[in-house]
Amino acid sequence: MIAHQLDEKPDSTQDAILLYLKKQGEMGVSELCEVLGITAMAVRRHLTALTSEGLIDSRIVRQSRGRPSYRYKLSEKAESLFPSGFQNLAMDLLDAVFEQQGHKGVMKILEARNQKRSVRLLERVKDKDLKERVKEVSRIFSEDGYMTEWKELPDGNYFIFQRHCALHDVANQYRQVCALEPQLMSSLLGVKVTREKYMLQNDPVCGYIVHSGDEA
Repeated sequence: MIAHQLDEKPDSTQDAILLYLKKQGEMGVSELCEVLGITAMAVRRHLTALTSEGLIDSRIVRQSRGRPSYRYKLSEKAESLFPSGFQNLAMDLLDAVFEQQGHKGVMKILEARNQKRSVRLLERVKDKDLKERVKEVSRIFSEDGYMTEWKELPDGNYFIFQRHCALHDVANQYRQVCALEPQLMSSLLGVKVTREKYMLQNDPVCGYIVHSGDEA
């Protein structure tokens, strides 16, 4: 049984499977065989164990020819195995604010935090071009536990995407956390940022388009 938190240095094959699924969103047996360097039988044995623990969900993919295949992804339960920052503290504080001031109060305190973070973090992106800013902003969010990556798009824009939500449980209850994320990115990058993918709507990542020609 897996009871410890996972990071980017897995201690076992099952940890590695969970980490790859976290990063890729969904994988099949053959893909896992390739990255793990083990047999299909061994992969299926581990997947069966993880499924029995409720850490993995699967779906059948029917093909025009041959037998149907299975695709595997992390379950909701598995999210608790990844670094989550100070979720309990954050939840308690936001609950207290909500009880006193409702959703407007929650938004107000989160906006104040966003503004303070923006001022503090601007020093890290100062005097950088947009590409370097995108790289640094991705690093900032990774440091906070979001497993953030980025890529340059053919149209000159950029795509920043997060494979893990460090405040998943908090964001599930207080969506204001999610609403302010692209605002923080935009303030650091100096251009418009829009959300394109959203984990809480069953996308495998939270993804943001950085509009290189559209100043914030």
